[in-house]
Amino acid sequence: MTVTGNKFKFDVIYGNKRSKARAGRITTPHGMIDTPAFVPVGTQASVKSLTPQDLKEIGVQIFFGNTYHLHLRPGEDVVKEFGGLGKFMGWEGPTITDSGGFQLFSLNRRTTPIKTRISADQRIDQRESAPTLVKIKDDGVTFRSHIDGSLHEFTPEKSIEIQKKLGADIILAFDECSPYPSTHQYAKQAMERTHKWAQRSLAEFKVQSAKFKANAYQALYGIIQGGVYKDLREESAKFISSLPFDGIAIGGVAVGESKKEMLDVLDWVVPLLPEDKPRHLLGVGEIDDIFDSIERGMDTMDCVIPTRLGRYGFIFVSPPEGNRKNKFMIDIKKSIFAKDQRPIAKDCKCNVCKTFTRGYVHHLFRVQELLAYRVASYHNLYFINNLFAKIRKSILEGRFEKLKKEWIG
Repeated sequence: MTVTGNKFKFDVIYGNKRSKARAGRITTPHGMIDTPAFVPVGTQASVKSLTPQDLKEIGVQIFFGNTYHLHLRPGEDVVKEFGGLGKFMGWEGPTITDSGGFQLFSLNRRTTPIKTRISADQRIDQRESAPTLVKIKDDGVTFRSHIDGSLHEFTPEKSIEIQKKLGADIILAFDECSPYPSTHQYAKQAMERTHKWAQRSLAEFKVQSAKFKANAYQALYGIIQGGVYKDLREESAKFISSLPFDGIAIGGVAVGESKKEMLDVLDWVVPLLPEDKPRHLLGVGEIDDIFDSIERGMDTMDCVIPTRLGRYGFIFVSPPEGNRKNKFMIDIKKSIFAKDQRPIAKDCKCNVCKTFTRGYVHHLFRVQELLAYRVASYHNLYFINNLFAKIRKSILEGRFEKLKKEWIG
């Protein structure tokens, strides 16, 4: 695809009458995205082991780049010289970049567990005082590179400037993702900081859009935070929805909380969101979570699960072999698959399943051939992308609940 000249737009095509599940279409200058849609993560301008041509064959509609990592290597100015993230990596479709906030949160996590019998709040308050790579203040975040220890600073203004240079179709406002667990006090502080940064991100987005006229087509999403606290999530949903963002992202739901807590957040937040803006769920991609999230009104979501698990030899399979108990996966490294002449997944139409047997892929993993990671990643991403296509079709045909029951029970 080439730049079409279309501005960013979102249309709801069909809403499910018995749930909040909906089918829609996001229009960007680099193509359209039929929703619900899965967004594969390519941290460093690459979905690990897969080429842009692979992504196209699989049916991927949009690709997720990482601001923190691309800032460190190769640098946003280098990417800009190539014509933006898509041209830099040879991908012609739509792209999205995050703000870098989640990676900074990840670097700031304490790695040594506290082994004392105290309450959760006390455990949070007594985090070890050892130096971290990150210092978070109201103005922004200073951090040391995990690569070479060099000192950097991210502010809302800096994050927007970097993302403008990266040139993605959709970019995210700078936010603070509070760790799990967090006290109500800290989650509130992080939420309020996120709200201030959202306003600053919007202001800088306007400035940068005038400066980088070639990237004036970009859309900006605001991010809802608030931890696992209902009052904070509702406050954040109302505040972010009141601002002139092009879309809404829900953050902080994949940082260690339970599935119930994640779904509670969606139940609190979604009723407060505008119907005419797309909703993106950050960092969620397990099969049951996909159905549950779409049922609650999510349009897009990103996750590393398909490729990350694929590299460890976990292969997605459909029901009845795949189910909630085994998380819809088999471990192809197990010896029971050594002489298995069946394709990886029954009825799968991907090129891997058309070409290779379970026994062969098992062999590749046992001898640690690089091809193992590629074929597993290809199949898993095809599997998830195809599942989203099935879900979208079921919504349009009014049988989403039936499809969910067939898969989840």
